[in-house]
Amino acid sequence: MQIAMSEIQKEVLQLAKLTEKYELMVVFNTKLGEDGIKSLIEKFKGYLESCTTFENVEEWGKRKLAYAIEDETEGYYVLMHFESSTDVPAELTRRLNITDGVLRSLITVA
Repeated sequence: MQIAMSEIQKEVLQLAKLTEKYELMVVFNTKLGEDGIKSLIEKFKGYLESCTTFENVEEWGKRKLAYAIEDETEGYYVLMHFESSTDVPAELTRRLNITDGVLRSLITVA
């Protein structure tokens, strides 16, 4: 016995496949040095290129933090733009949280 999908069920399936544009702001620890920061940028850029429609990276450089984080007063700011399905930001957040050298990160819908 086959059950026909209702119009509502079809619409829900279509909505689940939607993609959104996102912005990722990451603040890296400056103690990593220039090479360490570049390698982390490439690591996350590579991940985003593999599973999203990656747009660009804006390196804002070293800036003073509003308050000390892990006894650091400066951080290296990077902004990345990408478009993906709605499940990618959760995995990206998980990876950012377990990576040494990431002081703060925030993913927002653009």
